[in-house]
Amino acid sequence: MAKFEIIMPKLGESIIEATITRWLKKEGDSVQEDDSLLEIATDKVDSEIPSPVEGRIIKTLFAEGDVVPVGKVIAIIEMDGDAEIEEEPSKTEVHEEKENNAIAGSEVKEIQSEIETCDFASSTRFYSPLVKSIAKAENISLTELEQIPGTGTENRVTKQDILNYLQNRGQNKAEVRAEAPKQRDTAPAATIPLPKYEAPKVTSSMGDEIVEMDRMRKLIADHMVMSKHVSPHVTSFIEVDVTNIVNWRNKVKDAFEKRENQKITYTPIFIEAAAKTLRDYPLVNASVDGTKMIIRKNVNIGMATALPNGNLIVPVIKGADRLNLIGMAKAVNDLANRARKNKLDPDEIQGGTFTVTNFGSFDSLTGTPIINQPQVAILGLGAIKKRPVVLETVQGDVIAIRQIMILSLAYDHRIVDGALGGMYLKRIRDYLENFDANQTI
Repeated sequence: MAKFEIIMPKLGESIIEATITRWLKKEGDSVQEDDSLLEIATDKVDSEIPSPVEGRIIKTLFAEGDVVPVGKVIAIIEMDGDAEIEEEPSKTEVHEEKENNAIAGSEVKEIQSEIETCDFASSTRFYSPLVKSIAKAENISLTELEQIPGTGTENRVTKQDILNYLQNRGQNKAEVRAEAPKQRDTAPAATIPLPKYEAPKVTSSMGDEIVEMDRMRKLIADHMVMSKHVSPHVTSFIEVDVTNIVNWRNKVKDAFEKRENQKITYTPIFIEAAAKTLRDYPLVNASVDGTKMIIRKNVNIGMATALPNGNLIVPVIKGADRLNLIGMAKAVNDLANRARKNKLDPDEIQGGTFTVTNFGSFDSLTGTPIINQPQVAILGLGAIKKRPVVLETVQGDVIAIRQIMILSLAYDHRIVDGALGGMYLKRIRDYLENFDANQTI
């Protein structure tokens, strides 16, 4: 019998590990080609791993909940057919292999135990299991760990970061001790220490329901707190008359659904206008790296999508400025539908340069969204409401019933000032209010 190794696949450019959330097949189970073997989760997306071959699972090498690096063998499948003749290992080799496996198993258990006993719950940063185990072994406190600058994705602390810190750790402490007497000889500087904020202690009362956050909600919470720490948020608002858009959609929606077998909503119209405006003001389509501004060449717009379980995911429309309205409508519908069914590929939620979120779906007039790092701006769409509005005509001012909505733009004040934020909103308003109500689709 031939044996086939199932490895942890690479699910995206920045993905280096994944968590096994559930085995769909057990040892001894027969599998067909393309049968789902297990479910895995990364900090980007959840996925099912299919079997590339037909056979029987003879070994699973990791348990549910284990964090596995990309490229590691996670299971072995025995296939029908003649296997290559392998030399039978000697008793010595078998004994050595058992000893090595026992040592490796004990090391894994020790690392898992160290991670479980160390309290990282109060931290707003993400730390990989390897970094946590090193911190535990080297008696690095959480306060000390928080001070280590990270070079990984979203400023995460990598293995090399913590090892570099350990090399200079003793030297840094010696320098502090050497400088301490000098400071006692001089007058203290009149400085105000920065306050350190900690989450308040929360107690539950009788009858309260306690629900543990799921993995995705924890990631969302960490990402939101990180974004508010990283970017000084400013939000500007503008009113937009979208009467032409509402009338045009009402006119074409039935014919479009009959012809294309899908609905035309307002979202693709707003995303098309947002993409055009980003071309006009490219500094809003950017990221900040220290003191450098990275102005993005591609316009990849993330579309915040609410999931049935109450969580949020942001699929990305790549090259949004190159799509016409039909292409945009199809992209929006496809990504939204597959997001709600957990069928997105990892690459489809990466690479965004700007985000649009629709408060109007839930009848909210407006909102102040949090920037999706490492982007520098996010556009909020409010609900469309009929309102009496003063219109200027050649016969004089009149009051008319118009379809009005509020757009909000939250932006990173490190590189986007109020003037630029205001100009972006004014330009997108111009595009929307001058929408051609006679165009065909």
